[in-house]
Amino acid sequence: MNVFNFSVRRRDKKSNARIGEIITPHGIIKTPTFVPVGTQAAVKSLTPDELSTLGVQLFFVNTYHTYLRPDLTVIKKFGGLHTFMDWQGPIITDSGGFQVFSLGGKKLINIAISESAVLDRERFAKRRSHREDAKNDIYPDDYKPIGELVAIDEDGVTFTSHWDGTKHRFSPESSMQYQWTLGSDIHIAFDECTPYPATHEYAVKAMNRTHRWAIRSLSEHKRLSLRAKRSRPAHDGIAASGTPRNDNPYQALYGVVQGSVYEDLRKESAQFISHLDTDGIAIGGVSVGESKKEMVDVLDWVSPFLPDAKPRHLLGVGEIDDIFALIEHGIDTFDCVQPTRLARMGKLYSAPNHPKGKREIDITHATYKKDTRPIDEHCACYCCRHFSRAYIHHLFRVRELLGYRLATIHNIHYINTLVLEIRRSIEHGTFLELKKRWLYNR
Repeated sequence: MNVFNFSVRRRDKKSNARIGEIITPHGIIKTPTFVPVGTQAAVKSLTPDELSTLGVQLFFVNTYHTYLRPDLTVIKKFGGLHTFMDWQGPIITDSGGFQVFSLGGKKLINIAISESAVLDRERFAKRRSHREDAKNDIYPDDYKPIGELVAIDEDGVTFTSHWDGTKHRFSPESSMQYQWTLGSDIHIAFDECTPYPATHEYAVKAMNRTHRWAIRSLSEHKRLSLRAKRSRPAHDGIAASGTPRNDNPYQALYGVVQGSVYEDLRKESAQFISHLDTDGIAIGGVSVGESKKEMVDVLDWVSPFLPDAKPRHLLGVGEIDDIFALIEHGIDTFDCVQPTRLARMGKLYSAPNHPKGKREIDITHATYKKDTRPIDEHCACYCCRHFSRAYIHHLFRVRELLGYRLATIHNIHYINTLVLEIRRSIEHGTFLELKKRWLYNR
């Protein structure tokens, strides 16, 4: 398989939800699907085999982080991320823009959640108590002082590494070059991730810059694709030296829709990006501070302008109620750190009929010390089939790493099972009924 293609297989008659297939050189992605985030080229604590067993179809890797560590020269020796990680399924990489803009502006950064959508600098300005952090869903693992420097100009962005304070530079061209080195199946165009809140005036400037950078990203992407086709070996991408080569000419590019929370800008950006000769569309900026209502508003505004024949990816969104909303608006793939981040904090997804409407239980609570039940009695994951709440509670209380692994396995399985159920409901025309049962218990 050596092409990239997308097709819609079935549509929901009562909404914009749809079932599709994305064909990539490393496999077929059945959509809609959840995409776990492997910030450092790994979903924390899990092996590629485990991810595959859990039903993961597409893996999200951050360009910014892999560029800094281990650095691209290392990954290049392996012929790209697939061999480096031993993950043979499809991979999507971001442009690095989100991390450049969000991390570079902080004086102290928590590496464990650096990929999250929190941009409130005050929360990172000093160490806070565990109680304060938990109240705000901030869980400090290791704060690092990094200074504050993000210099934006028309050509690109200069930023400070959150690891060692060294200066680096990203541009549309270099971002494309880095992603081609990584060898991912889907690339994201370099964009300016607008902070929240932002004035309309600033949002206009950021959106226009994103559009100009999208054109440059596309131009460089095509140049690299043509070069790969011309140099492609005739024997499965293996160089004469015997080392793997990353010259797959079918790596795809998604343009990014921006515009903050302003209707006129979102519509303008959706139309502009949709008319570019990209392989797909990504919607950015809906996870950096906006409320759930604003997220839905953005999807309402942009969806009518998105080309039906291109796959749509929503960046950084994936809570359970969000999943129904984004799929209802025709989103095909979506990435989010929430399931795995919550798992590491002991917050595990449970049945949707909780009396207080909660979607997860806090397994670290003393309530579960002697609880013999599984995390969820209806879940068939490895964790729920073999272990009790009491055991998982014990692992978290003594900070045993197995607890984090089992919790992550459960949360990823839970989300993937839900999305599989959603795909089946679209197939059978019962999507809205499923949504009512999950979100409103009726």
